[in-house]
Amino acid sequence: MMTMLSPWQRLSCRCSQLALGLAVLLTSGLARAVNDLPGGPKVNQLNLHDPVTKIGEQQTWLHNFMLIVCVVIFVAVFGVMFYSILKHRKSLGHKPANFHESVAVEIAWTIVPFVIVIAMGAMATRTVVAMKDTTNADLTIKATGYQWKWGYDYLKGEGEGIGFLSTLDNAHRVMSDAGKPAGDDYLLKVDNPLVVPVNKKVRIITTANDVIHAWMVPSLGVKQDAIPGFVRDTWFRAEKVGDYYGQCAELCGKEHAYMPIHVKVLSQADYAKWVEGKKKELAALADDPTKEWKLDELVARGEKVYAANCAACHKPDGKGAGPIKALDGSNIVLNDPAAQINILLNGAANGAMPAWKTLSDTEIAAVVTYTKNSWSNKTGKLVQPAAIVAARK
Repeated sequence: MMTMLSPWQRLSCRCSQLALGLAVLLTSGLARAVNDLPGGPKVNQLNLHDPVTKIGEQQTWLHNFMLIVCVVIFVAVFGVMFYSILKHRKSLGHKPANFHESVAVEIAWTIVPFVIVIAMGAMATRTVVAMKDTTNADLTIKATGYQWKWGYDYLKGEGEGIGFLSTLDNAHRVMSDAGKPAGDDYLLKVDNPLVVPVNKKVRIITTANDVIHAWMVPSLGVKQDAIPGFVRDTWFRAEKVGDYYGQCAELCGKEHAYMPIHVKVLSQADYAKWVEGKKKELAALADDPTKEWKLDELVARGEKVYAANCAACHKPDGKGAGPIKALDGSNIVLNDPAAQINILLNGAANGAMPAWKTLSDTEIAAVVTYTKNSWSNKTGKLVQPAAIVAARK
C-alpha cells in the first residue's frame, strides 16, 4: 500500500533534501576551493582591486570618500526622519501643526547639497582629467577588440613593430564546457599576455573590428571602450612588477565571458629581453606567402591554428554545437575552397562567424588544409598561401 504523508511530514522531507543538497554543494565547493589571485579577483571580494597605479589609488580614495559621504547623508536624513516619526506620533498625544514653510530651511537644504555636490565633483574632476592625459607616453600600444580576443600592436617606443593576438587559453574553455572550473586564474589565462615595462607611461589606443568591446584592468585603474570605426585612448603607469588581470567589460556577444585581459609588468631589463625574444619569434613566423608547402606540413601548422582560434566554437572534433555549423562532413569544407576562404576572410552569419583577416596568409591556408584533411574529411587536398593572397585582393 502507498503511504500517505501528512503536510508536516512532506515539509520535513523537503527540509532534509534541502539540507542534503546544501551539504553536497558545500562539499563540492571545498573540493574546488580557490585562492586570491594576485593582480586579479579575490575570494569573497567586496571592494575594488588593489591598485598599482597612481590613478588607481585616486579612484580607490574617491570611491571610499564618496561612500562615506553618502552613508553620512543617509544616516543623517533617515535619522531625522525616523526620530521625527517616533517622537511626534499620534499615540504620544501629538497633533499635526499648521505652519508656513521656513525660508531659512528652504535655503539651507538647497545650498548644503549644492556645496556637497560641487566639492565631490571638483575632487573627481582632477582624477578624470588626469586619466585623459595621454601625452608624453613612453610606449604606445593599440588594443583591438575582436569577437572574441584582443589584438595588440606596439606602435611606438621599445618594442615597436611587435604585434600578436591574445586568446583565452583553450584548456580553460574546455573546463568551462565541462562545467569543471579549476585554478585561481580560471577564465583569465591567455596564450599571449600584453607585456609592458614597470614605471613607464603606457598609452593604450583602443578600437574594435566588429562590435563594441571594452578594455578593462581594475588594478591598473583602466577601463576604455573599444568602438568600431573610432579610436579612443587611455594610459597607465604600473609601479609594481607582476601580473594583472581584467576582462572585456562590454557585452559583445555569446563569447563575451571568454575574452580576458592579462597584462604582465616586467622590470626594464626583463622587458628588453622579452622584446628581443619576441622580435626573433615573429621573424621566424614571418612566412613567405609564395612558398609551396607540403600537405603534412600545412596540416601540422593548421592543427595549431585551429586549436588556438577555432576549436572553442567548432569543437576539437569539428562537430560544432547548436548554431555553430560542423566542419566535419561540411560540403563547403569538402568541395568549395573558395567559399571557405571567403568565410574566413570576411566572416559570415552577420558576425556570428567572425572574420579572420588578422591571421597570416600561411595560417589561413594551413587551417583550411587542416579542416579538409581531419576527422572524416580525408580529401587529400591542400590550399597554398598564394591562394589566400589572391583572395585578399
